[in-house]
Amino acid sequence: MDDTLKPKYKRVLLKLSGEGFGAPGKSGISIDDTTTIAKQVKKVHERGVQIALVIGAGNLLRGEQFSAGGNVIKKTTAHYMGMLATVLNGMALQSCLESIGCETRLMTAIPMQTVAEPYIHRRAIRHLEKGRIVILAGGTGNPFVTTDTAAALRGCELEVNILLKATKVDGVYTEDPEINPHAQKYQNLTHAQVIRDNLRVMDAAAIDMCRTAKLPILVFNFNKEGNIERAIAGQAIGTLVETT
Repeated sequence: MDDTLKPKYKRVLLKLSGEGFGAPGKSGISIDDTTTIAKQVKKVHERGVQIALVIGAGNLLRGEQFSAGGNVIKKTTAHYMGMLATVLNGMALQSCLESIGCETRLMTAIPMQTVAEPYIHRRAIRHLEKGRIVILAGGTGNPFVTTDTAAALRGCELEVNILLKATKVDGVYTEDPEINPHAQKYQNLTHAQVIRDNLRVMDAAAIDMCRTAKLPILVFNFNKEGNIERAIAGQAIGTLVETT
């Protein structure tokens, strides 16, 4: 086993955006892309790391996409639709993980006992302690709250060592690097800096929650093979946000 990838953290929360479950530029669930995520998670889990995952559903739908529809679909309903979509991604990821020999539990903030366990704080911790990969779907179960905030909330509840924000870019930049190729990447930030400079890391509520709990956040590109292992090993990838 590569000692350079020895885990630095015992328990982590990995926040995966819905786009990671779908092919670029397409909607829906890609089994190939979902299996790729599952294989990376398995490698980390095999190193003894307790891992919980909070997932989004941007590959399927976003609540705000209905905002142009007037009052046909209320915003509250649209947000619940988005939360339900995360369960579809959760079910797909669970199946992919189990197909490669991982023991998992899918837990949802919105009760739906026929497909998943209801999220119960103590039960989730027990699953982690027993070596199960815990997939957390349904956001917080409340409208008008992002899955980033759900990740911060669950990270605090489960007392993880770090929140890993998996994205398609390799960190936090002064500007959007796809728009401005001269944008500068931050290696380190504080929670206060992120809020003060309105940097696009996570929404303000999530950042403030992590700041209060002194929970560090690592923003990194998970599309690069092995980056989840490197992140949990504490290697210098992405952008680290912490309270100094």
